[in-house]
Amino acid sequence: MNKIYLSVLCFIVSSLLLSPPEVLLAACSVSTTPVSFGSYNVLSPSPNDATGSVTVSCDQSAPPTVTISIGASPNSGGFDPRLMKLAAGSDMLFYNFYIDASRTQIWGDGSANTFTKSNKVHKGRPWVNSVYGRIPPGQDVSVGSYSDTLTVIINW
Repeated sequence: MNKIYLSVLCFIVSSLLLSPPEVLLAACSVSTTPVSFGSYNVLSPSPNDATGSVTVSCDQSAPPTVTISIGASPNSGGFDPRLMKLAAGSDMLFYNFYIDASRTQIWGDGSANTFTKSNKVHKGRPWVNSVYGRIPPGQDVSVGSYSDTLTVIINW
């Protein structure tokens, strides 16, 4: 059985939406709970599923509409598939993140058949979003730690 650990480091990239003639300067922040797949069995016929979360909080009384995107994998250069790289080697492991529990809608930036999530975020009421991860079965990879670094983007 291979032991595979995903540590997803999420960085914040944000932009402000200016509304003429008044400028609304809401401050929003994002925090994440990593998706940790644990051990991956190369012989299992079932996918390896795991969950994490992205939470957005805003401090403005008039709730801004916030959109959450998750960037492409730097290892694959795209969204489908994303790739985790073996820490001490060249093996790659296919995986992806989804916005839905049935894992049919890839969480991305809205391009190339990917989806984003949007919602009004009220002051004092954080918006918690589950991130549904999946490693497809049948990948013959070396034992070791695998990781990828993704960017979480919030726009409001």
